[in-house]
Amino acid sequence: MMPQPQTARVCSHCDGFPVVHVTTGSVTPNGQRRTLAATCPVCKGTGHRTAPAALLRAGK
Repeated sequence: MMPQPQTARVCSHCDGFPVVHVTTGSVTPNGQRRTLAATCPVCKGTGHRTAPAALLRAGK
C-alpha cells in the first residue's frame, strides 16, 4: 500500500472557523456596525490543530 498524505486536522474547539467577528451593538457614522475580531485560543487562528505528541518511555 502507498502511504496516504497527512491532512491537517480541524480544530475541535472552533470547528475550522478560527476567527469570528462579534458586533458591539454600536454603529459608525456611515451606518456600518462596529465589530471585534475574536480568534480561537487553542489553534491561534489557524483552524487546524497538530496531532497529539506520542508518549515516549525512557529509562528502564
